[in-house]
Amino acid sequence: MSLKALLAATVFTLLTTTVHGQKWDMPTPYSDGEFHTINVRQFAEDVKKGTGGKLEIVVHSNGSLIKHPDMLRAVSTGQVNAVEFLLGQFGNEDPVFAADNIPFVATGYDNAYRFYQAQKPLLEKKLAARGVRLLYAVAWPGQGLYTKSALKSVDDLKGAKLRTYSPQTARLAELLGASPVVIQVPEVPQAFATGTVQAMITSSATGTSTKVWEFVNNYYMTNAFHPKNVVVVNERAFLRLTDGEKKAVLDAAAIAEKRGWDLSRQREQTSINLLSENGMSVIEPDAAMKSAFARIGEVMLIEWQKSAGADGEALIKAYRSK
Repeated sequence: MSLKALLAATVFTLLTTTVHGQKWDMPTPYSDGEFHTINVRQFAEDVKKGTGGKLEIVVHSNGSLIKHPDMLRAVSTGQVNAVEFLLGQFGNEDPVFAADNIPFVATGYDNAYRFYQAQKPLLEKKLAARGVRLLYAVAWPGQGLYTKSALKSVDDLKGAKLRTYSPQTARLAELLGASPVVIQVPEVPQAFATGTVQAMITSSATGTSTKVWEFVNNYYMTNAFHPKNVVVVNERAFLRLTDGEKKAVLDAAAIAEKRGWDLSRQREQTSINLLSENGMSVIEPDAAMKSAFARIGEVMLIEWQKSAGADGEALIKAYRSK
C-alpha cells in the first residue's frame, strides 16, 4: 500500500472511530452527592443508552478535571466537549449570565421557571457566540436569609456582618445596610463561631450541608432568587454527531431539565424539613419585610438593566409579559 493510501485509510479509521465510538469528558463543579451531579450522571446514562453506546459521556465531578472558573473557556475552546457550571459564575463576562442572580425579582420556583423561559433565547444566543450550545438548565433551591437573632424588620440587619459570595449578594448586603463579608462555604461555620459574620443569604441546601443549626437559629424563606446551573456542549462537537445521536442528546437533555427542576424542589423541601427537625425557626417573611426586600430588588434590577442594556430591557419585558 502506498504512503498516500495508508494515510487516507488511517484518517478514515480515525473519523469512523470519532463518529461511531466517541467518548466525551464532562467536568462538573459539585460533589457526587449533590442533586445536580446525580442528574448529570443520569443524563450521561440516557445519552449512552439513546445512542446505543456510540457516545459515552464521562462525568468528572467536584472540579476534579477542570476548576469551576475555567469551565466556560474549556468548553468554548474544545478542550472538553461538555460541562456543567453555575451560570452566574460568569456574570462578569456578560450581564445576561447573571440575570438569575437579581434578588426579589423572580421569587419562588414558578417565577424562576418563567424567568428562565424569558432568559433562554438570549442565553442561547450568548453561548452560541462562544461556540457553545445550551442543552439544559436547572435551578438551585431559593436563596434564604439565616440570622442568629430573630428579625423584627429588615432594619435589624443594619450594621450586621453578612456573609456574601458574589458581587450581587455583596450589593444586596450594602442595600440592606449590612457589611458584606466574602466567605466560602467550607469556612461558614468558623466565620459564625468567631463572629466574622452574623447572618448570611444562601439556599436551604447549603444550610443543611454546613449544619447551619449549630451556629444560627432562624431561617427566613425569602426565595430571593434561584441561580441556575447550565449543561452545555461544544457546538463543533455536537455537529460532528449523526442526526440520530444529536436527537438522543437533545431528548436526554429535555428529560434531564424536567427531572432536575423536580429534584431541586425535592431538595428544598427536604432541607427545610431538616432545618426544622434540628430546632431552627423556619419563618415566612411578613408583608412589610417582603415589601422592603422588593424595593431593594427593584434598585438592583435597575442597576443590572443599565449594565445589560437592550438585552436586559428585552429580558425583563419578556418575563413580565409572560
